[in-house]
Amino acid sequence: MDPLRKNVSWIAGSSLIACTFMYIVEQGLDINYAIKTLIKIILFLSIPVLYAVRIKNKSIRWLSKRKQQPTDGLALSIGLGILSFACILLTYAVLQRFIDLERISADLQTDLGITPRTFIFVALYVTFGNSLLEEYFFRGFVFLEMYKEGYRTSAYVFSSVLFGLYHIAIFQSWFPLPLMILALAGLIGVAFVFNWLDAKSGTFVNSWVVHIFADTAIVLIGFRIFGIL
Repeated sequence: MDPLRKNVSWIAGSSLIACTFMYIVEQGLDINYAIKTLIKIILFLSIPVLYAVRIKNKSIRWLSKRKQQPTDGLALSIGLGILSFACILLTYAVLQRFIDLERISADLQTDLGITPRTFIFVALYVTFGNSLLEEYFFRGFVFLEMYKEGYRTSAYVFSSVLFGLYHIAIFQSWFPLPLMILALAGLIGVAFVFNWLDAKSGTFVNSWVVHIFADTAIVLIGFRIFGIL
């Protein structure tokens, strides 16, 4: 097999296995949020490292090297982040009557062990830690590595669809089917924008900035769900 195709196949296969495993963890295992988070961290960090060391025969430091400066396009990222923040809150305001907030609150507390008291810590992690982990994996590893191998269209499509489908594991029991399809389409569309930002700069920092703004809006909705705001 052509070395480039072999690399891309490894990226696609390993990331698909990782997301499938996380779906099983999210939907099939009765464990709390902290343990699920630990599993996700180990999985999303170890696969890129394994790729660098075993497939590319590089050191771990190679993963963080990018030709362009991380600040390339940062102003655009901030602008898009503010726009995404506003769009998420506006969408919630329009569709909230179709969302069972009490059910989501009950699921978070019963299934994940997240309470109003602990939600502030979860919110901080989701906004800064989880967003960084997802950008490192979906953009820094899946998209940019496939993109650099010359499979640009595949990189855009595969990483975006995978990013959207991965999140089904989180919200599939919260929303009715029409809203779930709408959310999935939105996630895939946003992922395309994230990819475009990172293709221009060669780093996942720019998409991470937008992701932080988006997650901040989601966290504010979470405070509303728990009756904190």
